Amino acid sequence: MHELGIITGVVESVSAAAKQAGATRVYKVSLSVGAMTEAIEDALHFAFDAITEDDPLLKGSELDVHIIQPKSRCTVCGHEYEHDRFQQACPECGGFGRLIAGRELRIDSIEVETPDDDGKPSSEG
Repeated sequence: MHELGIITGVVESVSAAAKQAGATRVYKVSLSVGAMTEAIEDALHFAFDAITEDDPLLKGSELDVHIIQPKSRCTVCGHEYEHDRFQQACPECGGFGRLIAGRELRIDSIEVETPDDDGKPSSEG
């Protein structure tokens, strides 16, 4: 389950950024994850909940995951196209596609509460 490793790194990065911003609580973490990472969304949520359940900064926070579909550019004709993990040949000419999207793992934003907040979450990211 490599999702646990992914989420461990995400939580460490989020914790560090939240602490640096002076946050007292994290409300939401938004991730973009490429389908080619083979991460399973449900497993990411499970790992996030398990890791954050005893963390006072992150306990009860929401994980929002956006899955990015694979996209390639044909090395023969230059056509850009989306595809699944297995069918990467160019639909225009049958040439080989070079992956340009679908391997991402990015923290897009973090919504936190800081001591000077008026009770509304703010976004860091």
